[in-house]
Amino acid sequence: MNWNIVHIEETDSTNQWLKDYVARQEQGLEASAANIVVVARNQIAGRGCGTNTWESEPGKNLTFSMLIHPESLPANRQFYISEVTSVAICEMLENYLHRRVEVKWPNDIYVGDKKICGMLIENTLQGNSIKNSIIGIGVNVNQQVFRSDAPNPVSMWQLTGHEAALEELMKAFLLAFETVLSRKTASNDYWERLYRRTGQHEFRDKAGLFLAEISRIHPDGRLVLKDDKGQERCYAFKEVQFELR
Repeated sequence: MNWNIVHIEETDSTNQWLKDYVARQEQGLEASAANIVVVARNQIAGRGCGTNTWESEPGKNLTFSMLIHPESLPANRQFYISEVTSVAICEMLENYLHRRVEVKWPNDIYVGDKKICGMLIENTLQGNSIKNSIIGIGVNVNQQVFRSDAPNPVSMWQLTGHEAALEELMKAFLLAFETVLSRKTASNDYWERLYRRTGQHEFRDKAGLFLAEISRIHPDGRLVLKDDKGQERCYAFKEVQFELR
């Protein structure tokens, strides 16, 4: 894939920057480009899923968004984009950290019990297809101290004791993304990397705390748990939480 990489100093959100870019394209105010990556030195209002926010010290982390056009992917399989991206981030990070990296459903990236990367994927549908996909990613790279109330952040620097080059990481991720996409095995790879995939663990839904094991992931991204009474429970995004201690 040919990537048009745009570097900017500061923005509220790289996802929003790309949304505005797409709007200008549709109005004929911006030339069309196939695959764009916008990288911000400082992202002042980065978002995760739902109301989650992302803490990032300026110039220390990798904060970027990608615009792709997966028009051949059916709308009911849009979770595959999350699987490809999650696996690619894991593979890229493992090459630098030399330790296991996993995906906490749906798309938080974990090392042990700590979060090193989050993402927000926003798709625009056209009929039964995906017209545009904006993939926002934040990787904790060289930040040494986290001051927000996020419960369990970790950075590459905290794990390795030295800084990493952001531009090199970006190029390594884009290569990993293309490689995973071409393999066509992202769903299986995602399952193998799933955080707390084996054994019973504590989860919390609107009814409260319960014990369960992960049973499977639906193609549309829903999580199926089997609780300690043998009953299956199916959840969409934000309907259930992993209980972290």
